[in-house]
Amino acid sequence: MKTKTYRVWRFFLWGIIRLIFLVIPHGAKNEPKVEEGPYIVCANHMSAVDPIIICDVLKRQQPRFMAKKELFSVPVLGKIIGWLGAYPVDRSGRDAGVLTKTVKMIGAGYSIGMFPQGTRRPGIHPSKTPIRNGVGLICSQTHVTVLPVFLKTSGFRRRFFHPVRVYVGKPITFDEYSEGGVFEKDYRHISEYVFYRINSLDPDYVPDSVETAGENITGAGD
Repeated sequence: MKTKTYRVWRFFLWGIIRLIFLVIPHGAKNEPKVEEGPYIVCANHMSAVDPIIICDVLKRQQPRFMAKKELFSVPVLGKIIGWLGAYPVDRSGRDAGVLTKTVKMIGAGYSIGMFPQGTRRPGIHPSKTPIRNGVGLICSQTHVTVLPVFLKTSGFRRRFFHPVRVYVGKPITFDEYSEGGVFEKDYRHISEYVFYRINSLDPDYVPDSVETAGENITGAGD
């Protein structure tokens, strides 16, 4: 579901975004159609503008991203992510209400954007970074489809006028990430599997196994 504000700003903003960041999309057709229901788009995280770039590539729905509350006070950026439908989260670990809100939003038909790493991790391949289990928690409660996305730049650092490739993978169903419901309540397993699928989109690196991709996972919540 797209708001009028989102449609207007997408029309005026996206050409500029593609020029500044040289966005090169791959597999955008994998994004679920509106009639297929909401999804959670999950991606690796390098920069504060990652949600803007992802929304540039995904055209069928309007994913509303979790964003740390401090970003909303940043001039220009705070306004833009607000127009995109982002909502604030307190990363101190005391914001359990945001998980409840997210579950309700998905139930109401809204698509959501989350970063399993929980924070930006520039300069290193995502597979070498820790992740949190918030994605698994949301998935276990909603059984929602997950859309994996891999963002790739030179050295995994965002720079103006340097290409960023955005790889959109095939949607991951509840039956896939829970293995037929066996791991329905296993937040860690679900988060590991989703992150494995994200990293597997990198054409230059394929993890040896789900365990390898998730070996650095720590903590809970996103």
